[in-house]
Amino acid sequence: MRRKVDISLMDTQTYPTPVDETTVLSDQVVIRIKIDSTFQAPPVKEFREPLLKRPLDVLISFIMLLASIPFTLLIAIAIKLEDGGPVFYRQWRWGRFGKKFMVLKFRTMIPDSDKMFGLRQAKENDQRITRVGRILRGCGMDELPQIINILRGEMSFVGPRALAVGEIIFDKNGRRVEYEKTPGFHHRQLARPGLTSLATIYIPKDSPTHRKFRYDLYYIRKLSFGLDLRLIALSFWISFRGKWETRQRKV
Repeated sequence: MRRKVDISLMDTQTYPTPVDETTVLSDQVVIRIKIDSTFQAPPVKEFREPLLKRPLDVLISFIMLLASIPFTLLIAIAIKLEDGGPVFYRQWRWGRFGKKFMVLKFRTMIPDSDKMFGLRQAKENDQRITRVGRILRGCGMDELPQIINILRGEMSFVGPRALAVGEIIFDKNGRRVEYEKTPGFHHRQLARPGLTSLATIYIPKDSPTHRKFRYDLYYIRKLSFGLDLRLIALSFWISFRGKWETRQRKV
């Protein structure tokens, strides 16, 4: 049964888009959509996932789970041989409707990175990232364990990225801010967080939070089964080319 959600009490402000981003998606062959100069947050009515979204998640998850078994063993061996540290990395994330859940990833940074440097998102040429980790991140293989989260219903293949609880982020003036106080945070929680997203595909991972949220909210407004299929296809293509960590155009 699809769950209806009343979002009348959530933030409803508009989110301005810089002029240089107004047509950022309009020239894409695969997804012909356009961001207006100022677009509204998702309608203050009710939110429903497409009927086939969850079955698609389960189907692809089972296929990938079986196909990834040999890769999982090789990745675990490579991580251990490099520095002898843990194979997996655990982290609390913000889920749908504000519920927190634990994700499991292949470790791509030096052991105890969070204790030494704080919970910070990776930057370009980040020295915390190991040699094996750089390869895994480029192909998106570090996130393979999150297939379990998709099967549990905590995540979807496509949706706003699952934000790390307590992650250190800064605004454009260099001041530390919290995700929870950033405009659009509650609206983006209407959808299940995704393994891939519109923002992840079209802008760098270390883009400002407000920029990512614009793409997340736009995805929620345009959410459809067809859009998910296109974004999944693009994601597999980016993984095959090892372009997830590039700060240039991925597709």
